[in-house]
Amino acid sequence: MSNTPPLYNETHQHRDAAPTAYENLLGDSIERGFAQGLHEIEALIDYLNKAGPAGPNSQPWTVETFKAEMARLGA
Repeated sequence: MSNTPPLYNETHQHRDAAPTAYENLLGDSIERGFAQGLHEIEALIDYLNKAGPAGPNSQPWTVETFKAEMARLGA
C-alpha cells in the first residue's frame, strides 16, 4: 500500500490571480443558467442578457462575444 496522497486540482491552481468581481458574477450567472436547464448557447446568451452581467464593453452578449470572452478568460 502506497503512502502517496491522491492527486487532485487545487482551486485556482492554474490562475495567476484570484477571479475578479466580473469573473465571479459571470461564472455565477452561467451556473444559474445551467441550473435552469439552459444548455444551448443561444438560450444561455438570452439568459445572460436578461440576468447580467453585461458583455464586454457593457454591450449585449452575442454568441461571438461569449465565445471570445470565454477564450480570453481561459487563456
